[in-house]
Amino acid sequence: MDDFLQEKYSRQILFNGIGAGGQERLLASSAVVAGCGAIGAAAASLLVRAGVGRIRIVDRDFVEPSNLQRQTLFDESDAREALPKAVAAERKLRAINSSVSIEGLVADINPHNVEQLLNNFDVILDGTDNFETRFLINDFAIKCGKPWIYAAAVASYGLTMTVQAGESACLACLLEEAEAVTGMEDTCDTVGVVGPIVNLVASLQVAEAMKLLSGNYQELHGRLISCDVWSGHFQSVQVERNPDCRCCGRREFSYLEGQAQPHITMCGRDSVQIHEHNRALDLSALQQRLSRTVTGMRQNDFLLRFRVAPYEMTVFSDGRAIVKGTTDPAVARSLYARYIGA
Repeated sequence: MDDFLQEKYSRQILFNGIGAGGQERLLASSAVVAGCGAIGAAAASLLVRAGVGRIRIVDRDFVEPSNLQRQTLFDESDAREALPKAVAAERKLRAINSSVSIEGLVADINPHNVEQLLNNFDVILDGTDNFETRFLINDFAIKCGKPWIYAAAVASYGLTMTVQAGESACLACLLEEAEAVTGMEDTCDTVGVVGPIVNLVASLQVAEAMKLLSGNYQELHGRLISCDVWSGHFQSVQVERNPDCRCCGRREFSYLEGQAQPHITMCGRDSVQIHEHNRALDLSALQQRLSRTVTGMRQNDFLLRFRVAPYEMTVFSDGRAIVKGTTDPAVARSLYARYIGA
């Protein structure tokens, strides 16, 4: 390590948990951030500033004005230009630490490209906005024996858990019950989110990544941490592995094999249809939940239609949705995850 790097990371080297040896390991390590929304952007910034040697950021979305309240890597010019988040993040992060190799990829993570996008990195950090992609990442990580760190935040509440294949509970152990993956989930676009919870969860997530990457495996706490910055409630829970877990127990990788992905088809000249599997929606409850955030809402016993300019979404009680105004499946999946939950 040359004198400039020694000075750059001097305060981190002084920390007993890392030291000079740990910093050398960080410089030689790699991480991939899957999703560059609020948590992903904060996590990527912390990783780059810590000196993790090679970082890839994968995201399918673009910067919007509503992101700026909590997505700390982006600014108004990024929103005005509607830059892809992965592109804007790469530019910002290169200016923060030129000695780190940074790659931003504009891509939608799916069963066909997950290995190409997430392989060959020491750890995967969750910055996604839906459980469909998280379960896909969990399948991939368990099958390939890679550590990954789950993280989520909505409203003022957040949680994170490190998953180590064969050693800890996985995300399917924790959440994959019928009631957990069907129906509706709150999202930032329906109930909002405050910036402090995002940064808190990202900090906890990156602390775990730094333990892994610096070789301090014994310091991993192996617990699910949940916190609410509004109520002040914090909790740390030991999650036991489920020996009959679909993923880490029986090694059935249904998300990785595409069996659990919503089927997407083109529907007409300017529409994409999403066919959700095993999902029933309460349209009245969905209408009430979306009433403050969308326009042009119409509902009957069979469907709910609303506008998210410039798109129009029609949602059916069986979980299907038609997104009008795009022929891009990634855009349709993103809108579905934002407003219906996934």
